[in-house]
Amino acid sequence: MTASITTLVLGATGTTGSRVASRLAARGHLVKAAGRRATPVDGAEAVRFDWYDPATYEEALSGADRVYLIPPLDSAAPAGIMLPFLEQARASGVRRAVLLSSSAVPAGGPAVGQVHRALPALFDQWAVLRPSWFMQNFTGDHLHARSIRAEGAIMTAAGEGRVAFVDADDIAAVAVHALTDVQAPNADLVITGPEALSHTDVATILTEVTGRKVIHRQLTYEQMRDHLASTMPPEYAAMLAGMDRANAEGAEDRTTDTVQRFTGRRPRSFRAHAERTTRQPTSTLKAAD
Repeated sequence: MTASITTLVLGATGTTGSRVASRLAARGHLVKAAGRRATPVDGAEAVRFDWYDPATYEEALSGADRVYLIPPLDSAAPAGIMLPFLEQARASGVRRAVLLSSSAVPAGGPAVGQVHRALPALFDQWAVLRPSWFMQNFTGDHLHARSIRAEGAIMTAAGEGRVAFVDADDIAAVAVHALTDVQAPNADLVITGPEALSHTDVATILTEVTGRKVIHRQLTYEQMRDHLASTMPPEYAAMLAGMDRANAEGAEDRTTDTVQRFTGRRPRSFRAHAERTTRQPTSTLKAAD
C-alpha cells in the first residue's frame, strides 16, 4: 500500500471507526474521517457524511480508494440505503471495501447481511468483519453500561448462553489489516475474544474488578424487546431481542483465531478489558453521581 492511497472511514467518531481512523493515521496512511459533524481526528481529514443525506456522498468519496463501512445505526434494513452508496463508491474509484457486520448475521441474513451478500459482486477487494458482541457494551455508553451504572444490573434475554465478547481495539486491529494488507482477505471474518462467557460471568467479573455489585437480570424475549423499544425503533428492538434469544440457545458460544492470525497476538480478555477501563480516571464502570 502506498502513501497516496486514501481510506474513507465512515463512523469515524464511533466505537470502531475512531480506532480504525486513528490507527491508520498513526501509521502514515491518508485518511478521510467521515461523520455527521465532520469531527477532526488526529492526522486525518475530517469530512461530513450522513447515510440519510446522499448530497454528502460525493465529497466523502472524492479521492478515496478504500472504505471502512459502518452501517446506519438503528436500521433493521440498511441495504436500501447502503447499496446505492456502494455503487457510487465503486464508480468513483473505490477498489476495496471492509464492512462491519456481526457474528450473529451471516451473508444473506437479516439487516446488514443483505449488504454482506452483495459486497463481493461490487468490489474485487473486500472483507466483512463479523465481530461478536463488544466488551465496550458494558463499559461505554451502551444500554448495558448505563443500566450497570444506574441499577447495578445487566438486563438480557440471553439466559445463561455464552458469548465470546471482543474488545473494539481488537476489531480495529483486524480492520486495519483488512484495509491495508497487500492482499485483501476477500472473506468474512468472525472476530471473537479468547473465551466465551455468560452475562452472569460478565457480572461476576465486573463485581470483582470494580468492587461494586453487578447482577445479571434475566428477562423474557418480550420483556427485552419492550425494554429496548423505549430507546430505539420497534423493529430494531425486536431484532436485538431475537439475537439475545439465539444466544440463549448457544448461537454465539464459540471462539475463533482471527485476531491471532491477523495481528500475531491473542485477543484481550474481558477481565483485562475491565481492569484497564477501571484504571482510567473517567471510568464509565463507576456508578453515576
